[in-house]
Amino acid sequence: MKRIELYVGEEDNERLDHYLAEELNEISRTYVQKLIKDGNVTVDGKYKKPSYLVKEGESILAIVPEAEPLRIKAEDLPLDIIYQDESLAVINKAQGMVVHPAPGNYEGTLVNGLLYHLDNLSSINGVIRPGIVHRLDKDTSGLLVVAKTDIAHRALSNELKDHKIVREYTALLHGRLKEEKGTIDAPIGRDPSNRKRMAVVYKNSKPAVTHYQVLKYYDKYTLVRVRLETGRTHQIRVHFSKMGHPVVGDPVYSNGKNEFGIAVQLLHAGRIELTHPVSGMKLEFKSPCPDLFIEILSKLDRREGYHEDQSIYNGPKSDF
Repeated sequence: MKRIELYVGEEDNERLDHYLAEELNEISRTYVQKLIKDGNVTVDGKYKKPSYLVKEGESILAIVPEAEPLRIKAEDLPLDIIYQDESLAVINKAQGMVVHPAPGNYEGTLVNGLLYHLDNLSSINGVIRPGIVHRLDKDTSGLLVVAKTDIAHRALSNELKDHKIVREYTALLHGRLKEEKGTIDAPIGRDPSNRKRMAVVYKNSKPAVTHYQVLKYYDKYTLVRVRLETGRTHQIRVHFSKMGHPVVGDPVYSNGKNEFGIAVQLLHAGRIELTHPVSGMKLEFKSPCPDLFIEILSKLDRREGYHEDQSIYNGPKSDF
């Protein structure tokens, strides 16, 4: 028999059987349900039904028969590792890179590259997501923290859960926001009409809070700095789309609006601030917007007669 412990991240809000079937992807959902009903799965030491909704911070222990282990291949992929020590690493993820493997896609992900470039990764999130404390969408660029030890992973996860990790993004939105500064407080869950999308819903959802500040107005667009208080799947994209100001280039939530003909959203995680899990020191990292983002902003500046302000593109602190 094999013991598998999983630590539920803040993005997850799924049924226990669905969650386990995804995490233990080589096991069918039917067999997962059998494991749960047979008492081989506990959540924080307690037995739960397959329909139980897992919550962030919970520890799930599953006892499963030994099987041929899934091996994720280490690949020499180009990674921009801007910092690392014995406990953690900070990666500047490129647009278009998937963070972790999933069924049908076990190569070319950030995790494949991490396994090649780093000497150690935490094991809390299993073989599919080693070291992954939080995620970025495939076509969102920017800073992502990776845990190299289980101790660091638990500490960083708790810091994230307590909203003590500062995560700031730069985004170009359709239209002109009415307020120069504001907060969007609207719960997010699976879109009941399309399970592949997220939506602002009030049933089977989780609280989601996004703070924003306008950096620059254009004729038909608004450049904003965004700070996440929570970290739900697609949170920034869903919140601004609900306001009627989707992120430029978003293939899912922008209703086909795409003046620039780009295949990725202009959303960049440009600043992160955290407390080191071992030393207790405050760490701050910044990342400039990727070339495509800057190219489009420069085009808008020229078109509307603005002087280009590179400091805006490179992620200064915002006055939240």
